Amino acid sequence: MAEKVVAASDPGDQDLPSNWTAWAHVLPHLLALDPAASDSGQVRNLAAAAVWYLARRGDAAAAPDLAGCLYELWRDRFGPDDGYTLRAANGLAEALRGMGRYAEARDLDEDLLSRRRRLYGDDDTNTLWDANNLAIDLRRIGEYSAARELDEDTLARRRRVLGEDHPDTLASSGNLAADLYALEEYEAARELSEGTLARHRRVLGEDHPDTLRSASSLAIGLYERGKYEAARELDADTLARRRRLLGDDHPDTLTSASSLAADLDKLGESETARELHEDTLARRRRMLGGDHPDTLTSASNLAGALCELGEYEAAWELDADTLACRRRVLGEDHPDTLSSANSLGVDLHRLGEYEAARELHEETLARRRRVLGEDDPVTQRTARNLLADLQALGEAQPGDMDDEEF
Repeated sequence: MAEKVVAASDPGDQDLPSNWTAWAHVLPHLLALDPAASDSGQVRNLAAAAVWYLARRGDAAAAPDLAGCLYELWRDRFGPDDGYTLRAANGLAEALRGMGRYAEARDLDEDLLSRRRRLYGDDDTNTLWDANNLAIDLRRIGEYSAARELDEDTLARRRRVLGEDHPDTLASSGNLAADLYALEEYEAARELSEGTLARHRRVLGEDHPDTLRSASSLAIGLYERGKYEAARELDADTLARRRRLLGDDHPDTLTSASSLAADLDKLGESETARELHEDTLARRRRMLGGDHPDTLTSASNLAGALCELGEYEAAWELDADTLACRRRVLGEDHPDTLSSANSLGVDLHRLGEYEAARELHEETLARRRRVLGEDDPVTQRTARNLLADLQALGEAQPGDMDDEEF
């Protein structure tokens, strides 16, 4: 009887903040039923949806616990190819992403996508969701070209199967734009982001979480093209909406706060930017932990703000700690790790530690050449920093060498 009552209390779409209060009410009753062991398909379906509710709410601690329990028990009970097992695997991968455990999510999503393709074909809507999620994993571990290739294929299939305006299609469009930003193809990314945001607003409304993700993505494009005032306006609006809908501490809200702080940096509002960076870092440390990739992004951003304010010693300390954490969490060659190494080299240069700066920039440049290629703009920026170190050491003169030699 209790199972029927709980199953009949489905709060609805777990992505919508307006349903989260109802989810919070139902969840304790659902968990009391031990849904992993339940024989009721309705209860199992509700439990799988509850994982996504926890993930969308930003509960990085509870989501993986429930998802892991469901996945392990259903895999043992029903087998790895069963529909419930696949749903649990999908939820577990999302929970791992929320915790910043991107490599583990990638491994799980690769296996999941392979199974879905074999069982249901390349164009099945669930298969396409798994492809979409795997591309997110690839981008977050720094494999931008692989993510782009997968997102392009998924977007083409979704356009053909679901149509241009389907929310899943728009999700793929937004993910492809994120890949293009990461690959520094800013104009193409901006055009795609503008179209995606317009469709999201029309199809889902101004305040839907997916619409706000599109707005946040477009703000990145405006920032990268030097349109800082326009980026600030869009980020400020998105942040206000996210605070109202999601709360001050939600991961998406903190993403908007981080972006707005970066806009303020570029607009010369250094003290305001610093305060927002500090607040965002404190919230991310509390909500996500000190080693979460998003927390490390905030630490890196704050270090950059400190450097611009001339507080080189404080910037150096924060960059050194962030680099050590990123090496451990993301690996030596992840783009974010290399960005931290480059920033730490800049700090050392400004502190007059030219030899130490040179050594770090030389190592970073070698890794970036291997990972990103000789002509990548990020590689060339590191080359310019190394040239500045050499000039400070008297080993090069302005005009002695150009970027192509590095």
